[in-house]
Amino acid sequence: MAYSTGILNHKIGILNRTEAATSKWGVDGTGIQWESAGDVWANVEWARGKSAMNAGALDAYMLLMVRMRWTDRIGMRSRITYNGDTYQIVPETFHVERETNTIQFHAQLLNPSEGI
Repeated sequence: MAYSTGILNHKIGILNRTEAATSKWGVDGTGIQWESAGDVWANVEWARGKSAMNAGALDAYMLLMVRMRWTDRIGMRSRITYNGDTYQIVPETFHVERETNTIQFHAQLLNPSEGI
């Protein structure tokens, strides 16, 4: 069963990696490029609970839990933007259920000095 419209109250942006470019410094030698795949409505909450506490108190505030309807525009290697910050999806938490029209994952805040 898909998530109800009532809980999908935050707009997030999806960023996908462009195809790897080869340069004289090798594959992606000039850096990885990201392109927007559009915006979607999602439910975004701070990831609290045992898994967040096990990650450490400081990290618990940089980890989001995101629930959204199924779309093929996002994958476990995608990134999202939310409230002006960029987050990387934690691959082992990426759960897709196309039959029930749901996607759920945790996303870790990227270090602002790393950029996108």
